Amino acid sequence: MSPRATRARRARKAPRTIWLAAGAVVLAGTGVTAVAVTTGSENAGTDDNTRPAKAHTLALDGKDTKKRELPRTETQLFSLVGVSWEDSADDFEGTAQIRTRGAESGTWTEWRDLDFDIQAPETEEGDASKVRGASEPLWVGPSDAIEARVVADGKETAVPEALRLDMIDPGETKNDKGQGKGNGEGKPSAKPKKTATATPSPSGSGGDTDPSTAPEPSSPPSEPTGTPVTDEPVSPSAPAPSAEPTQEPSAPAPSQEPTAEPSSPSAEPTPPAPSAEPTAEPTTDPTAEPQEPTAGPSAPAPSQEPTAEPSASVPTDESTAKPSTQPEPAESTGPTSPAAPAIVSRAEWGADESLVADPPSYLDKVDAVFVHHTAGTNNYDCAESPAIIRAILTYHVKTNGWNDVGYNFFVDKCGTVFEGRAGGVDKPVRGAHTYGFNGYSSGVSLLGDYENGGTPTAAAKQAIADISAWKLALHGVDPEAKVTLTAAGDTGVYKTGEQATLNTISGHRDGYATLCPGATLYSALPEIRRTAGASVYATR
Repeated sequence: MSPRATRARRARKAPRTIWLAAGAVVLAGTGVTAVAVTTGSENAGTDDNTRPAKAHTLALDGKDTKKRELPRTETQLFSLVGVSWEDSADDFEGTAQIRTRGAESGTWTEWRDLDFDIQAPETEEGDASKVRGASEPLWVGPSDAIEARVVADGKETAVPEALRLDMIDPGETKNDKGQGKGNGEGKPSAKPKKTATATPSPSGSGGDTDPSTAPEPSSPPSEPTGTPVTDEPVSPSAPAPSAEPTQEPSAPAPSQEPTAEPSSPSAEPTPPAPSAEPTAEPTTDPTAEPQEPTAGPSAPAPSQEPTAEPSASVPTDESTAKPSTQPEPAESTGPTSPAAPAIVSRAEWGADESLVADPPSYLDKVDAVFVHHTAGTNNYDCAESPAIIRAILTYHVKTNGWNDVGYNFFVDKCGTVFEGRAGGVDKPVRGAHTYGFNGYSSGVSLLGDYENGGTPTAAAKQAIADISAWKLALHGVDPEAKVTLTAAGDTGVYKTGEQATLNTISGHRDGYATLCPGATLYSALPEIRRTAGASVYATR
């Protein structure tokens, strides 16, 4: 994200909205305190093939109130990093950059900007004492050393209190080498061909260039042999390597987009592993050739329908959202919708449910879907997607202080859809993704950065269209329509209580002052809305 573009949008924000620009600033050294925090369930990592997720922190202390610097410092293994501070309400403007050393290659990356588009939820979840202000997390891959620099350069002349680096090791699960299942084998959504009842046949969830052939993810490297992070202070004068390796270029976008129409599998797929959350089954044989829908697909058999929409009116204000103790919505006689697209469940991507302290909160109705990007790297292999999502879950809980991961769904560049926040993919689960409009919407986030040169693949756009069409169809909402919602907070685009007329499939920036979901993904939204309207999952 360019500083100039960021500041142009910053002018529209409300006074209490957190916003940091990215930039390059050389800073003076400071004192640094190292702290290691281990997370994960007690039983995680008890066999040789698994490793629990962990969160490590490095406190950025120092006497200079305007800037902080961390010299090259060896750490425990991590793959995702961000910065955070004590008070999420701090109005801080500044710049932050990090560079990391690959655990396998030993090569240092170039400086990378951290984006700052996160806003705590506008409910009690966002007011909890453990909630911190934070940057967006950046996926850097397995790393064992880090360097950082942060400066306050806006109207605030001091960095926030309790500033620290947050580094996440996503661990490894027994399913990491067999990802790509889910309720329809968890593979990319394919563009359906003409037929009234057939649902898209899932296809391979592989790597960057061909989603039909999923590469085996390499096992994460062992803990680095360098000095691990401990509770003991780390000297600010920690020696740097004797010679700096050649800087690694910024991660390139994949050289070839995954096709949106992978070939149909030739054999009957293995039934998916049991899911911790309810998922719907396809209405047809998953080996059938995917086909284009006609104007009126027949309704699926009742036994295969997802949970029907709860019966309730549209809330007129965010405060009408139900509390976290509310029971799951009951079934109703709402519009009939087709079975869900292929969705990889939380159990399958390895969510650590011990991180989630409170039960989910439910909405009366999902009136809109907001599309996001994770603002990380585009240079990931699709076999890494589960690890990236596990890391984001850990970051949202352990760094941001939220109850669960913020997004309701994730999509990767191969078109695989993943369940996000717990509570049931066919339920109106309240997420933490679009400040001011979480009380009416579901959030879908595409893994990657689509502001700085990344382009969404055809498979990813199809998957976003299908999951959005299905989610809206559960509540009888047309994915090509518009809806008027009441802002429940000052978002930098709307004031509290202001009426906002939005597309039922909108970008994050439509409701909140941010560059998310990035220029190229945002420009693809008209196409995604049209595709959603023609989807077999849309309301008929």
